[in-house]
Amino acid sequence: MTIADIKKTAETKMGQSLEALKNNLSRIRTGRPSPQLLDVIHVDYYGSMVPLSQVANVSLLDARTLSVQPWEKNMAAKVEKAIRESDLGLNPASMGDLIRVPMPPMSEERRKEMTKLARNEGEASKVAVRNLRRDANEAVKRLVKDKEASEDDQKRSEAEIQKLTDKNIAEIDALVAAKEEEIMAV
Repeated sequence: MTIADIKKTAETKMGQSLEALKNNLSRIRTGRPSPQLLDVIHVDYYGSMVPLSQVANVSLLDARTLSVQPWEKNMAAKVEKAIRESDLGLNPASMGDLIRVPMPPMSEERRKEMTKLARNEGEASKVAVRNLRRDANEAVKRLVKDKEASEDDQKRSEAEIQKLTDKNIAEIDALVAAKEEEIMAV
C-alpha cells in the first residue's frame, strides 16, 4: 500500500461518514414532515421485520401530513400499529386503505431536544473522521518504519490528511448548523 492509497482510502471513508451523517440528519424531525422520517419504522411482514418502505408507499399529503398506503390491504392494521408504537410520537389515523399521519407541531422544548440530537450526530461523525485520520497517519508511520517511505513523505502526507480532516469537519459543522436552523424555524 502506498501513501496515495492510504490518502484515497481515508478520503473515501470520510466521505462515507458525511453521507451517513446526512442520512441520519434527514431522519431527525423538523417542523415539516418528511417521508424519510418513517424509514426507521419496521413492520411485521409475515413473520419477519421489514422496513416500512418495503410494504407501503410513503408520501407527503399536505404541509403537515404524511400518507402511508400499504401495498396489501391486510397490512394496514400492522403498519398503523408499527407507526403508533414507534418512538416518534406519531398518531396515525386509518381511512380505508390509506393511513394519514399528521405531524403534531413541535414545542420549543422538543425543538431544543432535536437540536441536541443533531449536535450529537455531528459529534459522532467528527469522532469517526478523527479516527480515520489517526488510522491513516498510523498506516503512513508503518510505511516509514518498514522503509517504504521517507520521513519527509510522512510529514507531507500527515499535513494533507490533516487538511482533509479539517475540510470534512467544517462540512459536518455546516450540515449540523443548517439542520439546527431548520429545526428551530417555526
